[in-house]
Amino acid sequence: MKQYNLGIEATLEIIGGKWKALIICLLMSGVKRTSVLERSIPGISQKVLIQQLRELERDGLVTRHVYQQMPPKVEYGLTEYGVTANTIVDVMCAWGGTILLSGNNGAKISYCWRTTIPNLEKDEAYLIQTSCSMYHLYSKI
Repeated sequence: MKQYNLGIEATLEIIGGKWKALIICLLMSGVKRTSVLERSIPGISQKVLIQQLRELERDGLVTRHVYQQMPPKVEYGLTEYGVTANTIVDVMCAWGGTILLSGNNGAKISYCWRTTIPNLEKDEAYLIQTSCSMYHLYSKI
């Protein structure tokens, strides 16, 4: 068993990397098929997605259910243990949202699910997902 000096080392070992926290966030709303996850994460390849899902499954955060049918159908969901990661992911998303709003970096706000509000001028207002379950309305007005 690997030994850690700090709790954050264990945390990063399990949910660190470019995609795992995002996958956990998407699974917070319920069970998803591989194809739905792939479409929801711009820039991730199917190979990397499956690799990340398998690692999350190995670490006990994700369950994988394979249906015996043709074509094959696989669904992923969070375990009880996986749901506990929501607190961490929510804090990461909120912190990232403040960075995006400050304009002090080169990050693209669209990666935090930027959504324009109907009937408003372009870029007048937008929603930012600040956690897996919360959206905040920001306005330039």
